[in-house]
Amino acid sequence: MFLLMENIVKTFGPQKALDNVSLKVGRSEIHGLMGENGAGKSTLMNVLGGIFPPNSGKIHFNHQTFESLTTQKANELGIRFIHQELNVVNDLKVYENLFLGEELIDRFRILRKKEMIERSKEIFNRMHIEINPEEKVAHLDTCQKQIVEIAKALLFESNLIIMDEPTTALTNKEIENLFTIMRKLKDQGVSIIYISHKMPELFEICDNYTVLRDGKYIESGRFEDIDEHRATELLVGRTITNSQRKKSNIQDETIIKVQNLSAPPYFFDINFEVKKGEVLAVTGLHGDGRGELSEALFGARKCTEGKVFLNRKELKLKNINNVIRQGVGMVPRNRKERSIIKDMSIRDNLSVAHFVKESKNKLINKKTELSRFYRSQKKTGIKAGSPEDIITSLSGGNQQKVIIARWLEINSDVYILDNPTQGIDVGAKFEVYKLIDLLASEGKSIIIFSAEFPEIYKVADRCLVLYKGKINADLTGEDMTEKNVMY
Repeated sequence: MFLLMENIVKTFGPQKALDNVSLKVGRSEIHGLMGENGAGKSTLMNVLGGIFPPNSGKIHFNHQTFESLTTQKANELGIRFIHQELNVVNDLKVYENLFLGEELIDRFRILRKKEMIERSKEIFNRMHIEINPEEKVAHLDTCQKQIVEIAKALLFESNLIIMDEPTTALTNKEIENLFTIMRKLKDQGVSIIYISHKMPELFEICDNYTVLRDGKYIESGRFEDIDEHRATELLVGRTITNSQRKKSNIQDETIIKVQNLSAPPYFFDINFEVKKGEVLAVTGLHGDGRGELSEALFGARKCTEGKVFLNRKELKLKNINNVIRQGVGMVPRNRKERSIIKDMSIRDNLSVAHFVKESKNKLINKKTELSRFYRSQKKTGIKAGSPEDIITSLSGGNQQKVIIARWLEINSDVYILDNPTQGIDVGAKFEVYKLIDLLASEGKSIIIFSAEFPEIYKVADRCLVLYKGKINADLTGEDMTEKNVMY
């Protein structure tokens, strides 16, 4: 066996994140590691990648046995880790990020800058990606930053590559390129552990699977022996049968009206209305301008022309605080860069929007904030040890639930949800869908920006399709099909 992680135990205080978990991966194998958020997938991979040691257990890798690994030792063994959360340094250039910690130097200890730039170009050409190695990473969009993360793992000789949600921010074309590279690596004898919440991807690219649930090993096997329905049952420990479209909650009253909104070169002459209780989806291909449109509606991006009306009054888009106070809440995409405040507690992260909109008291009442946390936890199903823990102690999915709860607490008239289920497992997605439906039934208007059609079909009453910054279609009812959206 190329890799055997045997009876791994890892605790964080009183919480047992891994409870005697074992994992087997063969050479030249793409192994799908599956589980809901908080199941222990990332923790197990952090142990393998040397991020932190296990409390007990053994790691057998390529005929060697270890009690624990360090990141340096893992790199020496050829174990490379593409993390779920972006770990690029925005103030460095692309090539400097790729070689960070493993810079090429000559005998005089001077950086071989030209060689690093050329090798960076080679890896991007191999990935069929156009990124300038000398560009500052801060100037890249999230999709390009994710590609830089992947390129770093591919740049150096590897025996085992861990890919933790690598396609979250990628386009379909970029995913196809990545899968082509993965198959070539497999043919060259490289093993890959692939973590994803996207079932079609797992079934397309992976040979075998291991399922974790609540920090425990559940099952291993071959993907060819199961289907998506069975995989979902293994993940959540129950059968999910709710695949019906949502019940419409639309009322006659128009809550938000957008007129001739433009912010070149991102979007042009955008016009639409959203009624009370309506869920409007906005979708398209990468570069369609929907991300910038979501920011503009929240006052985070200036528009050159156009107006937005909320409850028949013009919505002043001069800044975010003003928009929040007028009755608009937003769950932005990419929680690490746009939502979570890493050094603050779960409780404080949850309450910050309330402080902006509601609170006039400069003193924070801890008892009130704890009450707010427990109320939100019950509503959204946040799994947390203590509300005083820092938010980065949570899994990605539970961090996302905290961000959603943050905005539910301010009781807005309109909710803008930009990729609200990004990095969330299948069970948690259904919980988010139920929350969206609950908000609509309470008369809230919701605008959801998403590229996942199954999600759109499940939650939306209507769908706007953007292409190169313009609305190409406004689809409802029987016309709202994936075929029509793509056409």
